[in-house]
Amino acid sequence: MSDVELTIERPAAGGRMIARHEGRVVFVAGAIPGERVRARFERPRGGTLFAATVEVLEASTDRREPGDEPSCGGRDFAHITLERQRAIKSEIVVDAFRRLAQVQLEAPPVVHGSPEEAYRMRARLHVADGRVGFYREGSHVICDPACSRQLRDDTLGLVHALSQVLSDAGTAPRGSLEIAENRDATERAVLLDVASGLLSGDVVEAVLGASGATGAGVARAGQLVAERGSPLVTDVIELGGVPVTFQRHVRGFFQGNRFLLQTLVDRVLSHVPDGPLADLYAGVGLFGVAHAARGAGQVLAVEGDATSAADLSANAAPFGDAIAVVEASVESVVARRSTLAGRTVLVDPPRTGLAVPVIDAIAAVRPPRVVYVSCDVATIARDVRRLTSAGYAPQAVEAFDLFPGTAHIETLAILALR
Repeated sequence: MSDVELTIERPAAGGRMIARHEGRVVFVAGAIPGERVRARFERPRGGTLFAATVEVLEASTDRREPGDEPSCGGRDFAHITLERQRAIKSEIVVDAFRRLAQVQLEAPPVVHGSPEEAYRMRARLHVADGRVGFYREGSHVICDPACSRQLRDDTLGLVHALSQVLSDAGTAPRGSLEIAENRDATERAVLLDVASGLLSGDVVEAVLGASGATGAGVARAGQLVAERGSPLVTDVIELGGVPVTFQRHVRGFFQGNRFLLQTLVDRVLSHVPDGPLADLYAGVGLFGVAHAARGAGQVLAVEGDATSAADLSANAAPFGDAIAVVEASVESVVARRSTLAGRTVLVDPPRTGLAVPVIDAIAAVRPPRVVYVSCDVATIARDVRRLTSAGYAPQAVEAFDLFPGTAHIETLAILALR
């Protein structure tokens, strides 16, 4: 199919923009609403049309130079000014709630912003062909993470040092490199996870001694070996002027934006009333431990991942009986419906959203308030629809630009019984 001229109408979730061609919807990469572009069609997927911008015929005033390799690090919005990115993300939330949740928001949600450089304090990089970096979007080709501008310069120095170690050793293992650092980067842990036997002892020692790592290890067959220093990093969150320490393992889940971490905790807790709380998918306890730390009520914190649950227990320990930690799947815990009775329910599920048994438990017990944190706007909108059918109504919706330059949106929705 030859190139076509398209007028871009509005944004779509996932990083593309919507246009129409011969009555059909086209999802266009590299464009901005209001622009007229010449686009080249890509291979259809399941009957849906996709295209990529090859020339901008009428440019938006919000267009800018995207920098090197916008496909490295998933920077779908690299060509859009930061202010317009946030406005687009707000529109995407409104659209998802209208279409999928069947809820018309009274006003576009606020999008809490972040600087767009050096914001990541967690990253999972790929190791292949003697190089370490991100995959170029849509491929298994390693690209230099420096292009993304998401990592600090000293973090990039560590990545490049590891690439040099592997190159000098003449070995080309395949696997991953996980990096976790605290907000001010005074602590940094790395974990190199490759197939057993592909690294010599000398290479392992060189990896563990890489500049900038305060804790490191190599994983083989699921086990952490050859550990040097601590695989944990710690951060301090201020809660009403009181510092609370959170530890996390390099392999554990934690919010990734150093500049918005405090804001995210503050905004979530502002919607959690005093009283008992059920923190489901609690992770290391960022929200549940914080609720207990401020003396706001007794907390039941549920986490199924063993690594995160160990950090959760350590973070909860200073607060004694104020927080009860359960290492189990959320589905198994909410099967005992009484565990939710009389509690505010806070959920921060994986990208797939809430499992049907969890929705069913909430609908059956009818806790007075549900605070929902999500990394996927489509799944939170879907689940909000299910909860509104169970008698809830959205009271507030906010968003957080945790990954500026990308299409990622973190959404916070507050639901109360009608």
